[in-house]
Amino acid sequence: MSGSDLNLRSGIRRLSTGLRVAALGVAVAALTACAAQQQPNADDATLERVAYRHNGPPALTLYTMINNRTGKGAHSSLMVNASERVIFDPAGSFYADVVPERDDVLFGITPGVEKAYRGSHARSTHHVVVQRLEVTPEQAQRAYQLVRANGRVPGAFCANATASILKQIPGFESLNVTFYPGNLSEQFGALPGVTTERYRENDSADLQEGLAKNNAALNAGG
Repeated sequence: MSGSDLNLRSGIRRLSTGLRVAALGVAVAALTACAAQQQPNADDATLERVAYRHNGPPALTLYTMINNRTGKGAHSSLMVNASERVIFDPAGSFYADVVPERDDVLFGITPGVEKAYRGSHARSTHHVVVQRLEVTPEQAQRAYQLVRANGRVPGAFCANATASILKQIPGFESLNVTFYPGNLSEQFGALPGVTTERYRENDSADLQEGLAKNNAALNAGG
């Protein structure tokens, strides 16, 4: 084999490797909104103190944060109304002084906290797709058990973790596991009985400003 052939093959291999790395970088960049902000795990006494059971029917609510400019999904999370109401917020950024967390599960999800959760993510740059599905008590409790047992989720794995949990619930086996929040939202929305709404706010694009504002409102009893 001539030297020119060897150089050509070497160049092709470098190009192929570069393209694969670039593609991976694009995929990760698209999901950087799922960037874990680690909160300390709350103790059992705290979780028992704030436990909240919503009086509505058992339900699963999928939240998908959508970039208004690109239309792409930026984050996935799942609210579970079972023996208590919690939000599985994998690698999520939400925090509030009155909302304890353990292993990416937020507890004490009263109506005010749920509103603060949506409101913190909805801003001039993003809106929130809220997809709710009433389920059986058994399905809801299975989802509750799964999110509590899952553990912390690495950054960029929010949709993957949420889809993996949903797929383990009887009746949701048809869902495909994906890394893309938008894809998971489309799949979930195609299930019979799902209701969908889009929640929008037009305040600061800075997520941290929204979190701080809603934290202050909750501290004030809002």
